[in-house]
Amino acid sequence: MNDDFAFVDELVPGIRWDAKYATWDNFTGKPVDGYLVNRIAGTTTLCAALAQAQEKAASLGFGLLLWDGYRPQRAVECFLRWVDQPEDGRTKLWHYPNLDRAGMFAKGYVATRSGHSRGSTVDLTLYHLGTGELASMGGGHDLMDPISHHGARGVSALEAGNRRYLRSIMEDCGFGSYEREWWHYSLTNEPYPDTYFDFPVA
Repeated sequence: MNDDFAFVDELVPGIRWDAKYATWDNFTGKPVDGYLVNRIAGTTTLCAALAQAQEKAASLGFGLLLWDGYRPQRAVECFLRWVDQPEDGRTKLWHYPNLDRAGMFAKGYVATRSGHSRGSTVDLTLYHLGTGELASMGGGHDLMDPISHHGARGVSALEAGNRRYLRSIMEDCGFGSYEREWWHYSLTNEPYPDTYFDFPVA
């Protein structure tokens, strides 16, 4: 791994994670190229900011659960190849019910050059510290649909409130949001704004 990168759990003790692209539980329906272990990596700057976010979340009764961090460029290229394959319907209902595969790129849900590959972007959600249950957000990770947008209609008041909690926590700790994905945040002052890394998560 690059010297300025680390596994987040090593620098942010107690943080939870479920590296979706290292598993079969993602929109491609199988582990993605470049994810060799179920761990979340990122720049040390990202890790420091997440430690602050974890502390702020805890003051509100929440913990952080990470779904993705650093994403090798080879994983993005794997997404591009997947888009060109015939539709099999295995993940469509859960991840892109109202899109065809090509629409993921056209609508801005998947990028040909991802900020994740620069090492300072993270996908995450909140969970309740008291119970360990995930906070209700009105849709899961990589639900590529307008319901996932910030300010979307169709989510409950509780779900909208939880999204606002997450956004407030992250923005207070130096992150910017992405309007189409309530779970996606990038450091506003990332250390490698023009570099797209390709070493594996291993």
